Amino acid sequence: MANLKPKSENQHEKHEGPDGGWGWVLVIAMFVSTSLVFGLMRSLGIFFVEFVHYFEESAQAISWISSIGLAAQQFFSPVAAALCNAYNARVVVMTGGFLAGLGFLLASQATCLVHLYLTMGVITGLGWGMVFTPMTATVMAHFTRRRTLALGLAFTSIGLSSFAFNPLFQLLVDMYAWRGALLILGGLSLNIVPCGALIRPQRRSKSQPKVNSEGRPSCAMMLQRVASYLELSVLCERPYITFTLAVSLFNVGFFVPYFHLVAHSIQAGFSEYQAAFVMSAAGATDILGRVLSGWFSDLGYFRLIHLVSLWTGLAGVFIMLLPVSSLSGSYATLMVINLLYGFCSGALTSVIFAAIPMIVGVKRTMGALGLLQLIESGAGLLGTPLSGLLRDVTGNYIASFMVAGSFLILGTLTLVTLPHFFSCTDPPPTNPSALRESSSNSKDQDVTSELEQINSLAADTNLRGTE
Repeated sequence: MANLKPKSENQHEKHEGPDGGWGWVLVIAMFVSTSLVFGLMRSLGIFFVEFVHYFEESAQAISWISSIGLAAQQFFSPVAAALCNAYNARVVVMTGGFLAGLGFLLASQATCLVHLYLTMGVITGLGWGMVFTPMTATVMAHFTRRRTLALGLAFTSIGLSSFAFNPLFQLLVDMYAWRGALLILGGLSLNIVPCGALIRPQRRSKSQPKVNSEGRPSCAMMLQRVASYLELSVLCERPYITFTLAVSLFNVGFFVPYFHLVAHSIQAGFSEYQAAFVMSAAGATDILGRVLSGWFSDLGYFRLIHLVSLWTGLAGVFIMLLPVSSLSGSYATLMVINLLYGFCSGALTSVIFAAIPMIVGVKRTMGALGLLQLIESGAGLLGTPLSGLLRDVTGNYIASFMVAGSFLILGTLTLVTLPHFFSCTDPPPTNPSALRESSSNSKDQDVTSELEQINSLAADTNLRGTE
């Protein structure tokens, strides 16, 4: 009698995060690790110009370095999620930090583009994939009411590092050339290892596979267990598929400014340090956008999916305006549009990952996030090479930025097709286990009713025989 709350409410509260405590330590760890993943990724545009001059290759060929790194980070995310579900996130993140540093160290000795594809692309990208998804899912699991704010604060490191890394890397390239700068980047990336050590090992409860008569797990049960670690069930749900398609479209154009805006600014007639400061300024407003977006979304005035659509559409518009603003040769105009783009891109990042638990539920966030990264990896692999190809064909970056911005707007239109998009309240996340349980209960009730009918008919027959 003391607990009068419905069962569903009790279950919902049971899965809520503590909204504090050790979770804030993990926010700090994620702050550092994401700065050494996406902060470095966003600042690789400084090396883009150096690689073009040193290897004497086209912009499209050089663009494959960053695209392979981004695609590898996203492609290996489901593997990292499955390893975390099977074992624990601490070891996975620490291993990822080691691989990220190793990739940069090996890249400093590269003699051709293929070496950079394998080191900065595949090895470093693999390390990034083993860091980002586990850290993000771990932080989200420790928060409920302050989840978006926690992610926003952790993601501010990307803007801060972008603000600091661009001029820093330009200075390192000037002092030590690109090989020495990559060695330093490798040493910086190794700092991810102690960040991963701060994660407390927690083994997720998974049902053990049944064994056959010989005492060994059957092949079907092992495949079922692997599927449960990867959370493949989300691929059969329309809301998740629609959201993933929209994010993939975002991903085609989202990273183009980070790799090509510096080169475009130099081509527009600005100095190398002015061009580097363009990205640093975008990083500053990126920080503001992440914090304000996380704080505002947690107020609950608007649904997260509506805020994702708003910030994505605005970011796409400002990407398209970036090359137009520099046509007049006005550095101030370019800077204003760049600041607005930085704010919108930062605001978008805070809410886009926080929307995943609203779609699939908190318990399946790790696997759903990993699969999302895998699916959008193809889009990330396409984005910057397409931008480089358009630059090689047209001789400038105007078409590159126009196409990139249009992909974000197309993704925004895709979000509108989500079920209950125009509703003012969030629909409950899909819960396959609950559906299976209710289906099982209904089957049991049907069997019980059939048995009652059979017993009733048998009793009637006996009664007639007695008469």
